[in-house]
Amino acid sequence: MAGVRLDAQERVELCDVFDELGPSVPTLLDGWTAHDLAAHLVLREHDFVAGPCMVLPGPFERFAERRRARLAGRSDFAGLVARIRSGPPVGFFRIGWVRDMANLNECFVHQEDVRRANGLGPRSLTPAMDAGLWRNVRRGGRFLSRRLRGCGLEVEWAATGERATVRPGSPTALLSGPPGELLLYLFGRQAAARVEVSGPPEAVAAVRRTHFGM
Repeated sequence: MAGVRLDAQERVELCDVFDELGPSVPTLLDGWTAHDLAAHLVLREHDFVAGPCMVLPGPFERFAERRRARLAGRSDFAGLVARIRSGPPVGFFRIGWVRDMANLNECFVHQEDVRRANGLGPRSLTPAMDAGLWRNVRRGGRFLSRRLRGCGLEVEWAATGERATVRPGSPTALLSGPPGELLLYLFGRQAAARVEVSGPPEAVAAVRRTHFGM
């Protein structure tokens, strides 16, 4: 898929996994099937009222979830997947930096939500995909680790030894692994991510009890 943007590659592969596994398979998201996840992705890009509420707390989040459940209930799975596959609509989700970061993260993490809940292990990613995900780990790590208390946090691309500080502090914990695994960990998929956590015991304990993610 040379010449195709990274988010578009992940979008196509995610839809292929949806088509292969079907609507009723589980995901890493508690209580959600692939059908629920597909409705979430469509709502994010196409519902200009409820979509932004998905990342807000309390009543906003509950409002978005009601809209998502309603969309899932009235939409067939194939139709939802076709809307995802068609690409982002005209507007915000076609802006370059949104595609490179938010859209890429969304499609990558949710593809792994489906794959790993159904016995499919990590993929072999291209060097370009690894580089894009590493960039997003470095740029988004501070926000995704915002609930971490009591220590700092560094991330390491294990194959290269490249490190970045995403949250300063002492003592400091280190997350080490491939970029995609680090991204999964920071998005709250700690149990599924193949990442090594090291550092002083108190820092490791602080990381392990933290709820990472959006």
